[in-house]
Amino acid sequence: MNNNSYLLKKEEMNDRTIVPDWLPKEYETFHKIVTDKTFPCYFGMGAEKKGELRYSFLNHDDWSHLPNTVEDFLKLFEEPPFIRHGFFLFVEPEQEGKSIEYYREYFWDILNYLNDNDKEPWPVDYPTDPDHHLWAFSFAGEPFFVFGNSPAYKQRKTRNLGNSLVLGFQPRKIFEGLEGTSKGGIMSREKVRERVENWDQLPKHPDISHYGDPTHHEWKQYFIGDDVKPITGKCPFHQNK
Repeated sequence: MNNNSYLLKKEEMNDRTIVPDWLPKEYETFHKIVTDKTFPCYFGMGAEKKGELRYSFLNHDDWSHLPNTVEDFLKLFEEPPFIRHGFFLFVEPEQEGKSIEYYREYFWDILNYLNDNDKEPWPVDYPTDPDHHLWAFSFAGEPFFVFGNSPAYKQRKTRNLGNSLVLGFQPRKIFEGLEGTSKGGIMSREKVRERVENWDQLPKHPDISHYGDPTHHEWKQYFIGDDVKPITGKCPFHQNK
């Protein structure tokens, strides 16, 4: 594989001439879960059904295409019509079971890899310190909300989308009108979280809040625990901009 982009639409996720053998099965599992009528995130459900999501994959031994792939994803927002596209990155499944800690470390390794290969400066409106409550992971000048899903989640079933580590990338611009303090944002968030608690049979994780909450750290929401314990320690992100 070279440095070309591998930004895929749903109909391409089963094309074995361009995707690895393991991906069609993992995408089938993802699609089945996300389109279940009781799935908590109805935004994700609707986007998957309408073909508005984009995807890619990582083999363990080659991440080289990823920076170009994410850049191509961001180009979708350059011209109208404005669609709330999300991007899901599937990582080659492990041969044996791994822990939450293993997948969390892998997750942050991917974000650090993107940061190390980012050609654009960090956006001026966003702090570079992850301990600042307004920090957000940024790439190619665009801030994102990124969240990790993995097979190691046993209780938080909404974060288990199959045998792959799956990273969901949502540009912050798709939340315009749904900000944490807006009426629409508050109502939407509460509905989704109520459905999440019903799915997981577990209370909301204590690190989950909304962007801009001065009492929370955004990075802690990216890869939550399979429990109700607050995440401690230093952010694994290495800012090099």
